[in-house]
Amino acid sequence: MKTPDKISYSIDGRIYLVPTPIGNLGDITQRAKDMLATVDIVACEDTRVTGRLLKKLDIKKRMISYHDFNERSRATRLIAEVRNGKTIAVVSDAGSPGISDPAYRIVRLAVDEGLTVEALPGPNAIIPALTASGLPTDRFFFEGFLPHKSTGRRKRLTELERFPHTLVFYESPHRIHKCLTDMNEVLGDREACLAREISKRYETYLRGSISRILETIKNKTVKGELVLVISGAAYRKKMERNLEA
Repeated sequence: MKTPDKISYSIDGRIYLVPTPIGNLGDITQRAKDMLATVDIVACEDTRVTGRLLKKLDIKKRMISYHDFNERSRATRLIAEVRNGKTIAVVSDAGSPGISDPAYRIVRLAVDEGLTVEALPGPNAIIPALTASGLPTDRFFFEGFLPHKSTGRRKRLTELERFPHTLVFYESPHRIHKCLTDMNEVLGDREACLAREISKRYETYLRGSISRILETIKNKTVKGELVLVISGAAYRKKMERNLEA
C-alpha cells in the first residue's frame, strides 16, 4: 500500500500541540509541517519567531500571540475559536509547547470543556541533554528553571538534595555561574553535564564534576540555550562507595 504524501486531518475544532525545532530546522517532522499547513490558526509565543519559521516552510497562516503575559485572556479567546470549529496549532518559540512554555492553560480549559487536544512528538532539549550526559537515564526528575534569586534557588536545591535520581534543569546564560556555585555548595560536588546549544552549530557538552565545569567556564561568557544534568543522590553515593573500595 502506498503511503500518502500528505496526512489528512479532521476539520472538527481541536487543539494540536506542535513542537518546533530547537535549533536545526531539519529536526521538524513531516507531520508537524503538515499540521502547520492544515490548521486555521497558529497560536505562538512570538509572531516574529514563528513567522520566520513558517516563511522557511513556505506556509502562510493566521497567527495569534499567546505567551506568559496574555495567556489567561488569549486562552479563553482561542477556546472560543475551537468551539466554533477552528483548528489551532499551539507552538512555542522552540521545542515542545507546554514544557517551560505557555500551553498549560489552554490545554486545561480544553480538557475541562471536553474539547480534543492532540500532542505531536518532536524536538525538545531535555532528552538529548539527558541521554548524552553520561549520567543514569532510567529515572530522572525535570525541574525546569530554578528561582532567579540565590535565596530561593538554594532553598529549592535543599529540597532536591536527597532526591535519588538524575536531575535536569533549564538555566539562562547570565545565571549559570551563580547557579552552578549554589549547586556545588548545596548538593555537593556531583557529576554533571552542561549541554549548550543542542542541535545548533556550536552544540557543546561539558561533562565532569560541578567544580570542574565551573572552572572550565570561569571568566567566560556562556551563550545560548542551556540544560544542566546533575547526578542524583543515589548515583553520588554509589560513586563514593566505588572510590572507597
